[in-house]
Amino acid sequence: MSAVQAERAITLFAEGYGKDAVATRLGVSRSAVGRLYDRWRIWGAEVLVPKATKRTIPFELKLELVQRFAAGEPKVALAQEHALSSPQLIEKWARTYRAEGADGLRPKPKGRPKRDPAVRPEETELERLRRENERLRAEVAYLGKLRALIAAERR
Repeated sequence: MSAVQAERAITLFAEGYGKDAVATRLGVSRSAVGRLYDRWRIWGAEVLVPKATKRTIPFELKLELVQRFAAGEPKVALAQEHALSSPQLIEKWARTYRAEGADGLRPKPKGRPKRDPAVRPEETELERLRRENERLRAEVAYLGKLRALIAAERR
């Protein structure tokens, strides 16, 4: 759905047209209009105003909303009550809750997991000794230069 179609849809919603009538009138998919309609019911005409930042929803609130949704409360009313960007969030959380349980609603760590520098992939004894030998050579070279600098200063 284009921005122009979305603006026209919101105007039609405000005039009293339902989501199916608007979808037919604009020639766009019913699902796209349905999602816009649900958000319009929460935010009104401000639905098209972009939000400044993403909001992090705490685990406890997600769990509460999913439980209330499962108990029969409408997702739109819950989204309005907590100023969520879309009622689809509650549906998504409910699917995750059914599939993974409460732990599925907990925040996930971002990015690639950190690698423990002490743990190396299975290296052979020979590779480990070569690496240690290289480190010791660098240490000896450093100490030799340090001794030379100290000797030069004393002269």
